[in-house]
Amino acid sequence: MDDAPAHTNDLAAALEAVTGAGTVSADPARCALLSQDVWAKGETALAVVKPQSDDAVAALLPVLAGHGLAAFPRGGGMSYTKGYTPDRPGVIVDLTGLDRIIEINADDMYVRVQAGCTWDTLHRALKRLGLRTPFWGPLSGLASTIGGGLSQNNAFFGAGLYGPSADSVLSLTVALADGSLLKTGSAGARNAHPFFRNYGPDLTGLFLSDCGAFGFKTEASLRLIPVPEHEAYGSYAFAGAASLSKAMSQVARANLASEVFGFDPGLARVRLKRASLSSDAKTLAKVVTGQGNLLRGVTGGAKMALAGRSFVGEADYTLHFVVEGRSKAGVAENFARVEASVTKAGGKRIDNTIPMVIRANPFTPLNNMVGPDGERWVPVHGIVRHSDAAACWQAIEDVFAARAQAFEAHGIHTGYLVTTLSTTGFLIEPVFLWPEALFALHEAAIDKAWLDMLPRHAENPQATAVVAEARSAVVEVFTRFGASHFQIGRSYPFAQTRSAPVRALLDRLKSGLDPHNIINPGVLGLESKP
Repeated sequence: MDDAPAHTNDLAAALEAVTGAGTVSADPARCALLSQDVWAKGETALAVVKPQSDDAVAALLPVLAGHGLAAFPRGGGMSYTKGYTPDRPGVIVDLTGLDRIIEINADDMYVRVQAGCTWDTLHRALKRLGLRTPFWGPLSGLASTIGGGLSQNNAFFGAGLYGPSADSVLSLTVALADGSLLKTGSAGARNAHPFFRNYGPDLTGLFLSDCGAFGFKTEASLRLIPVPEHEAYGSYAFAGAASLSKAMSQVARANLASEVFGFDPGLARVRLKRASLSSDAKTLAKVVTGQGNLLRGVTGGAKMALAGRSFVGEADYTLHFVVEGRSKAGVAENFARVEASVTKAGGKRIDNTIPMVIRANPFTPLNNMVGPDGERWVPVHGIVRHSDAAACWQAIEDVFAARAQAFEAHGIHTGYLVTTLSTTGFLIEPVFLWPEALFALHEAAIDKAWLDMLPRHAENPQATAVVAEARSAVVEVFTRFGASHFQIGRSYPFAQTRSAPVRALLDRLKSGLDPHNIINPGVLGLESKP
């Protein structure tokens, strides 16, 4: 850091005094890389600090407060809502150095894991012991961290039965702005253990989905369940979004499928176009080896090979689900119930390759962060009631129809991923693809071999402005339907839409826990009040 400005060297020395030698970098390229997410570039951080312990995380926060600088927590970097991108002078706190699985307690059925561990790493370690967390990771679990997932909240694996990531948490260790470490749940007593969440007020819940606004998570304890021994996969085609939505809601209400998800024709075409012969071969191998026994694996692989990529029709809306359980007979019974419900709603059975492949290879390389022709990619999402799903989806379609001419002029394409969260939530996620230059984040996260095959685009601020306006219009639709959101960051109007009593409580919490307004200030729409 000899070439850094004197004040930066002073800051680095102060930080390394509590975090250890070699934990601070002011390299301009690294600071710029870690100051951007999938959607936006933030103000470049003055430095990046990578603590190696929860004590170090807690100790560095008062140091930054003393320098009048903000602390921005970063995990795997998969945010698309400015979840950690600096908007004022500050330092990125890279939490991926806290990547250990501390304890797998099979007797008491919980696992203690540091915040920087990835979902993929945790899942692999537990699977070897025949164990799993109820919710076991987002699609980006190869890079996404436990701490990031609990700060932002996640959908996907296991969410159809067990809800999002926050619903599998028992206890947290949180570094607070004053330099202390707070343990929640049953671990909040002296000489206690993190086996139970609900002892007194739910302090664990306070620090979930908070985007790091109240403190930085350093450790989490998650509930364990036995790995289900049997699985069955279903895929069905529908003529339109309304019938697909109805069917998905029926499946969710029955609470029989661990994952329930669907695509519109636009996103299905993108996914199929991304496929390559080499990736098909690798996926086929994982289907064969990941099915639990050789005969079942070979059968699944043969079905996939015969189906090729013609899984769905060009105009089909598709629903996919996974049923899992401890007995083959029980899985078959639940599958039959789901199938009857889906068929009654108008679904036509198609090859079940998609859910089979996703289960065989759940955490794939992050090549989906760009389009099949090298386009930029960004989602936006909302979670609505089942009774509002079809109408909300149609309202978003109306937003896109009103902008069809602008989309065509700028080469902007859209698609949808939809999924359910236990019995009550219906998540709608429109995605945008458009020709635009990639960020350093994309270059760092995506396989180089994949990137080398793709065309590159010049900077295209006009198209990006159209996407930004359309995303804002979609958020307005979600707000009109009373939607909830994951990874609120600095993109969804959380604080602005709260009732007066809720907003007052949030402001008191923020000011009490973060009086100097240094803990990821601005996320959730919150700033500490002197």
